[in-house]
Amino acid sequence: MSTVIRRIGGYATRHLDGPLLGMLAVLMLTGLLVLYSASSASVPRVSGQFINMLVALAVMWVFANVPPHYLLRLAFPVYFVGVALLLAVALFGEVIQGARRWLDVGVTRIQPSELMKIGVPLALAWYFERHEAALKLRNHAVAAVMLLVPVALILRQPDLGTAVLIAGSGFFVLFLAGLSWRVIAGLAAAALASLPLAWSALHDYQRQRVLTLLDPMQDPLGAGYHTIQSTIAVGSGGLFGKGWMNGTQTHLDFIPERTTDFVFAVYSEEFGLFGNLVLLALFLFVISRGLVITANAPTLFTRLLAGAITLTFFTYAFVNMGMVSGVLPVVGVPLPLISYGGTSLVSICLGFGILMSIATRKKLVQT
Repeated sequence: MSTVIRRIGGYATRHLDGPLLGMLAVLMLTGLLVLYSASSASVPRVSGQFINMLVALAVMWVFANVPPHYLLRLAFPVYFVGVALLLAVALFGEVIQGARRWLDVGVTRIQPSELMKIGVPLALAWYFERHEAALKLRNHAVAAVMLLVPVALILRQPDLGTAVLIAGSGFFVLFLAGLSWRVIAGLAAAALASLPLAWSALHDYQRQRVLTLLDPMQDPLGAGYHTIQSTIAVGSGGLFGKGWMNGTQTHLDFIPERTTDFVFAVYSEEFGLFGNLVLLALFLFVISRGLVITANAPTLFTRLLAGAITLTFFTYAFVNMGMVSGVLPVVGVPLPLISYGGTSLVSICLGFGILMSIATRKKLVQT
């Protein structure tokens, strides 16, 4: 019996990357700890997030057991369906709080933009894999169009945070596929030159967020409130923090959205600079492990996909921490694996499942 149990256990875990899984588990447990304090010891909120984590880990296990060549076959269909759903949202989507982001499919509402977080890098990696033998600048141009179509549809909803993440994941694929620094510099110069046009195209609330970043005190009780209170919380943590469950900004209800987008402010106040360094070390370990898997990936498709997943995770953390610290505008980007919420957690773990599939099948693909 013990032999059978060992074999079953070995089969269940043979496509899981141990070091990566361990660090993800530590980050998730840290998220539960912070959520308990941020939610004022709400057991239903914490138990709900624990269930979200179990679902996310199950999704990660499933995709860790999907061979990369199956993902290659599914890449373009997933992208095509995602774009079709985004078009359906633009035409028939439900408007909630001024944003048209959801599609009613009868039994539930879905947010197709979440599908594109993995659909875009999958499709771009598939495209470059098909043209690996003779990659030219026009291939990067076609890939850029494939990226801009879903990004434009998501910006139209409007959903700036998700659009930034998807644009970032797509750019990482283009960069890893060999986009030259000369082209990148030219694109950066063109982007700077088009800033006045881009400014006029922004929605009023998006322009307000940029102005608030420059001077949050111009509207301290309105648009600047999130930035002011979060930076106060980060600063008041000091070197070692005020202690778990002892954050005054948190428990006096000064920090808005403290269980979701601004959970890092709660963590900073209670664990201080030292705690922040520990958290950064955990994130950096996950990112470095992902980059090692990327470097050892056997094919162009798996290399591009693994790199995009890893660097998108970095973008999640960088944008959220910068937003909470007052150095980036406020956008709806959660702190990965820490913030409350099931959708982003599942999409992140899905990506890490793919990463583990690539890591554990390296020798199998090469032979």
